[in-house]
Amino acid sequence: MKSVLVVLSHPDDEIGCAGTIARHTARGDRVVLAWLTKGGMTEAFGDLPVEEVMARRVEHGATAARILGCEYRFFDFPDTAVEVTREAVVAVAKLIAEVRPDAVITWGDAWVRGLRHPDHRNTGQIVRDAVTFARLSRIVAPLPPHRAPAPIFTLRDVHSTLPPHAVDVTPVADKIEEVARHYWEAVGWPAADWLREKLEAAGKEWGVGMAEVFDAWETGKALGDGVV
Repeated sequence: MKSVLVVLSHPDDEIGCAGTIARHTARGDRVVLAWLTKGGMTEAFGDLPVEEVMARRVEHGATAARILGCEYRFFDFPDTAVEVTREAVVAVAKLIAEVRPDAVITWGDAWVRGLRHPDHRNTGQIVRDAVTFARLSRIVAPLPPHRAPAPIFTLRDVHSTLPPHAVDVTPVADKIEEVARHYWEAVGWPAADWLREKLEAAGKEWGVGMAEVFDAWETGKALGDGVV
């Protein structure tokens, strides 16, 4: 059984890797899905106070995690103000030491609108730095350091030059659609047709029905056996 840690910025970011999460949980792997913020700055709820927005979005994340069959955690960093600080890196490093993942999924470098949100960019840097900090006993004590290999996979931008790692998510299309429908009803994103077309276009490139593609920071180009 593998252990996979997914660390993103806001509830609904996991749309980009929902199929990969579901592939892992379907085969009995442990997946922990964590968000650095509670997504309080969304305008999906009009003038609702931020505290109430965050409470709703925590519920949204919990529901998505239930659909995908994974555990979930929330940090308390402010939405639209995620910064790469030692405090943030240490906090994520301690989660890594606790979960002891065999692989880590997070945000990467990006150039297109949406993917290049500053929270996403900074979250990716925090997590990548935290993988190193998690190896240091003085950082994560009293937890033991996590020094086993934990290759990093990041949500891929169309202009990326890093090696791609694709996951065949065709067998869990129903789970992806359920999570997407959940968020569409909650915050008005993503459109089902857009998501399916995106996954099918990626799948066509890899000779499968539907695929999610990641940047492989420490491994080579590959089509995984349904997992990272």
